Amino acid sequence: MDGPIRKSAQPMLQPVEEDEAVDWLGRPVSCTDCPHEENRRAGLCEFGRSCVFDRRGRRIDRFFAADPAQADRYLDHPYFEVRTLAAKYASPFRLTALIGDAEPDVRAMVALRLPTPRIRGFVGDPDRRVRMTVARRLEGEDLVPLLVDPDYAVRLAAARRAPPALLARVMHDADADIRREAARRVDEHLLPAMAGDEDPTVRLIVAERIRPERLKILASDVDVRVRFTVAERSPVDDLGRFVDDAEEVVREVARLRLQAQGGSDGSGT
Repeated sequence: MDGPIRKSAQPMLQPVEEDEAVDWLGRPVSCTDCPHEENRRAGLCEFGRSCVFDRRGRRIDRFFAADPAQADRYLDHPYFEVRTLAAKYASPFRLTALIGDAEPDVRAMVALRLPTPRIRGFVGDPDRRVRMTVARRLEGEDLVPLLVDPDYAVRLAAARRAPPALLARVMHDADADIRREAARRVDEHLLPAMAGDEDPTVRLIVAERIRPERLKILASDVDVRVRFTVAERSPVDDLGRFVDDAEEVVREVARLRLQAQGGSDGSGT
């Protein structure tokens, strides 16, 4: 192969029955003209179950799984499913020819298998599946472009992979799932900046992680779960404000903690 493969135009695939064996163009598959007769004799392929010429991906995969040495031969096959699964088993040294493949499934497989220094160029890939694959493999500063990716799923994958020092970049992301990931792992000294988050589940994580002496900033939170957590973790000297809370569960945890410390429960009794 001399360069990137550009074979994005695929025929309209028609539904087939489970036991049918047809190729990617809908033509019946036959063993009579197959170039892999030696595989069939060796039990490495089976009509209707394991065949590189079958349309079904699982049958193609079984073929390469049984004989990975064949994969290099099919990296330029016109059917993208064959190229994708061949890339799964082929020598990594042959995969660079597929970096510019027209099909995102192929590029995603390449991004999954190439050494990480070779996949940095995929951070700008037009397909989210490719960028998600890259986000799950890159490390450190290489993840920065993916933390601001326009696609939520890519940003989330990058946030889950990123070290805590980089999560400050997503503390105010538009998506709550990503902000929750930041709240779980961002450096503790940054948590006060998330105490006013609009999502109560984000604030709850902040209340669970922030140092007890800083919990005052969440003491009046509108969400009972947050106030309950604050009452559970606050220094005893700060519990008086919770004995008259609007919610019984918050009042109770405050009273119990005060009583356990031998202090007044604030009830006047």
